[in-house]
Amino acid sequence: MRRLLIRPGAIGDCILSFPALEHLARADYNEIWISRPVAPLVHFAQEVLPLSATGIDLFAVGDLAPQPQLVSKLRSFDHIVSWYGTNRPEFREAMHALPVRCDFHPALPPPDYKHHATRFFAEQSGADPNIAPHIRVPASPRRETVVIQPFSGSAKKNWPLESFGELARLLPLEVEWCAGPEEALPGAFQFDELSDLASWMSGARLYIGNDSGITHLAAAIGLPAVALFGPSSPDVWAPRGAKVTVLQEQPLSNLRVETVLEAASRLLRSR
Repeated sequence: MRRLLIRPGAIGDCILSFPALEHLARADYNEIWISRPVAPLVHFAQEVLPLSATGIDLFAVGDLAPQPQLVSKLRSFDHIVSWYGTNRPEFREAMHALPVRCDFHPALPPPDYKHHATRFFAEQSGADPNIAPHIRVPASPRRETVVIQPFSGSAKKNWPLESFGELARLLPLEVEWCAGPEEALPGAFQFDELSDLASWMSGARLYIGNDSGITHLAAAIGLPAVALFGPSSPDVWAPRGAKVTVLQEQPLSNLRVETVLEAASRLLRSR
């Protein structure tokens, strides 16, 4: 059995689907096409490709000529499970025309879904809904530090930068800041690859960040984490992990520095 899994989505969405993907990746040969930033984090398939490098986004688009190499590749699988194209009927029609079993799933839970997203993805795949995402990373030298990543994909999800700054001055350990390639933060650890960031973060004592993909990454590598939530529902989107504390306030700017400090100190003491 040769199985292809096609998974688009933001960093956090993809990480929360890892237990479902790993459950499905039990065929004789497994290939995963996934969002480019997340691809280096997948270690449970024989082949992992960035979705943007496969040409799938042009498959069955308008009058574009068929892509012989892509069609041949797709036909080589016995089973394709796709979270891509659920809103593109022409894509699904073209895929179902292939002599391959194709299953399509929504990439996100519906707005009225009341359970955690990992359960939603587990229900789609038959995986155990109680398994949290886990990402293996190379061992990193231990550091007595707290990592803070003060950004996210939306300004509404961000605790004010000045609040992070005040928190950093009160924490009992040295603070290491980190930021993505498009985020300006002087003196921060700049990362281009999530695998590099995961390895670097794994040596710290604690992580603090907003409702973001990087916070999900911190939880998935087993780092104790304080996750700050604003408008999103933690019941659905909180990072999974025994060492995760979620704090929510709406608007998030109303969250008190003392509240975050108390949660961080509690996790540091529990080591």
